[in-house]
Order: sequence, then structure tokens, then C-alpha cells
Amino acid sequence: MSSAFSPFARAVLDSFNEGVVVFDPDGQLVYANEPAEEALASFGEEVMRDAAALLPKLARRGGRIAPLRLGGLKVGEAVYLPAQEGGQWTLAERERQAILLTLQGTGWRLAESARRLGISRTTLWRRLKEYGLHRDGRGRWSQAS
Repeated sequence: MSSAFSPFARAVLDSFNEGVVVFDPDGQLVYANEPAEEALASFGEEVMRDAAALLPKLARRGGRIAPLRLGGLKVGEAVYLPAQEGGQWTLAERERQAILLTLQGTGWRLAESARRLGISRTTLWRRLKEYGLHRDGRGRWSQAS
């Protein structure tokens, strides 16, 4: 699974305290460090190891999704899962929590939430996507399942 990386790149990714999951451009899992493997194992056998099945579940765990690019070419996606040591929150977890609390406080009005957070609506939309939040058919916001 991790043969797509040089030994140096793998050593760097293995040293992260947070979980790191990497998907190739076709959405197939090509790497997961030890904390990420533990998270993946918790999903059970029913979860396939492809992006379509895993991204929503990883986002619900606080995973932050980032496209991997080489120049202008998208070469895959990485998901960074928060470290779960001692109840400390990572910056991504804090950001996600701040966004959710602000959205709840504004009745999920995006423009007002973005203004209160001091970010653009585009950035807020991007974060909502990264955290697996979307509108259902009735216009209500929920987490992807």
C-alpha cells in the first residue's frame, strides 16, 4: 500500500502524531500511518478502502481533507486526522468546532457565520466540504454519511 512513497517520505509521514491517509487520483488508498490505520480499523470490515466510502467517515472524525497537487495537476488527496492524546485538540479540531458553534449560533446562515468568523464565504464553503457537512434535499445541513 505505501510503495508509492520514497523511504524518506514514508519516514516523515510515519512520524506524524496525527493520522495521515493518502488517496491516489483514482480515489484508492495508497498510504495510512499507524494512527490512521487504527482509525480505519475502527470502521470495521464493511468499509472499503476507497475515497468515496472513507472520506465522509474520516470527515466526521474531524479529518481535514486537502488536495495534493504537483504544479497544476491534482495527484490525490490527503486526510489529516486529529491526534487523540490526552484530550488535546488540534488546530483543525478547534477550527471545526468554532465553525460549527458559529453556524449553530447564526441558524446556519453562511454569510453571517463567515462574517463572525472573519473569513470569506468561499473559505467557509471550502471548510464545510472538508469537514463533510452538506445540505440535504430539504435545505437542512448535516454531516455526510
